[in-house]
Amino acid sequence: MSLDYENALAQGYLPIREVARSTGVNPVTLRAWERRYGLVVPHRTPKGHRLYSSEHVARIQAILTWLNRGVAVSQVKDLLDNRAPENPASHNDWDDLLQDLLRAIGRQAERQLDDAFNRALALYPPRTLCEQLLLPLLAELEQRWQGAQLGAQLERVFFHSWLRSKLGARLYHNNRQQRSAPLLLVNLSQQPMEPGLWLCAWLAGSADCPVEVFDWPLPASELALALDHIAPRALLLYSSQALDSQQLRREIPRLFGACSIPLLLAGPAAHIHRDELQRLYGLHLLADPLAVLNRLQELDVLAGHPHD
Repeated sequence: MSLDYENALAQGYLPIREVARSTGVNPVTLRAWERRYGLVVPHRTPKGHRLYSSEHVARIQAILTWLNRGVAVSQVKDLLDNRAPENPASHNDWDDLLQDLLRAIGRQAERQLDDAFNRALALYPPRTLCEQLLLPLLAELEQRWQGAQLGAQLERVFFHSWLRSKLGARLYHNNRQQRSAPLLLVNLSQQPMEPGLWLCAWLAGSADCPVEVFDWPLPASELALALDHIAPRALLLYSSQALDSQQLRREIPRLFGACSIPLLLAGPAAHIHRDELQRLYGLHLLADPLAVLNRLQELDVLAGHPHD
């Protein structure tokens, strides 16, 4: 069906950029769903512009529902059309993706790792990819890195370096398109790289929120200085390690006094210190990147209008 662009917009049809903004599915993924699987086939103008109706948007939301249940994108069309998948797999396709990444990490094969991740990124929204692939991958890696077996530290350094480079590049390009105040993320642990922190940053950046990542802890006085200089829309502190409880109880109220923005503590540290910190009014304690994304959305931080 061919539509005149301006008339179609007046009738309520949406261009791909607006659909991407409202659903969280980027244009590259929407086009891949159309070309490879026929999941959502929009109307076209004579010049080839894609236009989406409200029914298309509802179908995209239904697709996301299935993906978030762990269904592979290749099986979604049959489910939407009320048919059983033509070739029901005896295992989840996510397992194949996970094993591809694990093999590449085990061999320190950067190109293979990059290619496998890019293929998945073209088919799945960041939230789904994080939930169904990256968080299980991190859990699997942490389990196999326990102990002192030969190669564990090599894998850790390789993967962490790749992840920071990969996500950092995407954040850089996203930030260049933004002009508003960033979300500031600070690593509180003594680890030189926190994958969970970078996943939080990536999910926020994928929602068109500019982000600034400090991948090393700062003294409280200098963190207050950073808040003054950067004027972020919210502050996210992250650690996978236990922290100094007395220092937390002393410094977090000072941070509240230094700024009026939402303050979040995320990662395993949020669970470790929950009992002692949950009484601090206004501090949001969150276990993982997906919980962080949900809370940022609830607080309207990603839209640039935060409230406590």
